[in-house]
Amino acid sequence: MKLKGKVVVITGSTRGIGRAIARSCAQQGARVIISSRKESAVKETCETFQKEGFEVSGIKADVAVNVDLIKLFKHSLETWGKIDIWINNAGLSAGMRFFDELSEEEVKEIVDVNITGTMQASRIIVPYFIKQKKGILINMGGMGSKGEKSPHLTAYAATKAAVASFTRNLAEEYKGNPISIHMIIPGMVETDFYNDIKVSPKLTEDLQNLPYALEAFGVPIEEVGKLCVEIAAQEPGKDTGKTYSLLRGTRLMKGIALMIWYRLSGKMK
Repeated sequence: MKLKGKVVVITGSTRGIGRAIARSCAQQGARVIISSRKESAVKETCETFQKEGFEVSGIKADVAVNVDLIKLFKHSLETWGKIDIWINNAGLSAGMRFFDELSEEEVKEIVDVNITGTMQASRIIVPYFIKQKKGILINMGGMGSKGEKSPHLTAYAATKAAVASFTRNLAEEYKGNPISIHMIIPGMVETDFYNDIKVSPKLTEDLQNLPYALEAFGVPIEEVGKLCVEIAAQEPGKDTGKTYSLLRGTRLMKGIALMIWYRLSGKMK
């Protein structure tokens, strides 16, 4: 029970990676605060976890709305009396599309959720952690976090590059305090993100290749949750400013080799 007695707040935690992280933390004894933009999803997630014997509470919160973030913060303190770990997981993508196919509203929403939401949540929780003299903040990276080319994911990749820069600099600013600030790059995780993905009509061939890419580079969703538990269980302040990537080393090399074989065998176009 690595997180016994710890309180973990996770944004965007009613589906996909966020829900997997919440489950992993709860399994390790944490008291978890669930949140998302849909109240019905929050209720369903909390009821499901509570039936499994986990200590959870939840609140509807849109990270793009600062008032909601303040409500999430206050709800966490009112429910469990403290916050030990805060995970900025909530994120949006516009799918696989050319940038000029995105509407003005879509671009704004991606920036508001992925960048502004992460920054505003951090602005709220970091001073609290400093006052409390302990705390761990984890930001969620993604495609683009390392500055790599990510065509057809341009807006999303740009926001994740911004999150990476923000996390590094924030960690450096508060270095020496008993708090840790890290970023996770989960890699390709097969979730409903890929089932609901919007794809440009010009990229239908790329969509046909997506299952092969997921098979080659896919990271089991449970591994993301386990990694978050390991980071959350660290001693705050002992280390900070690190980027944890799950798509690297042997997994990455095997994925590349498999993709080459798919192309040579004619499976991929």
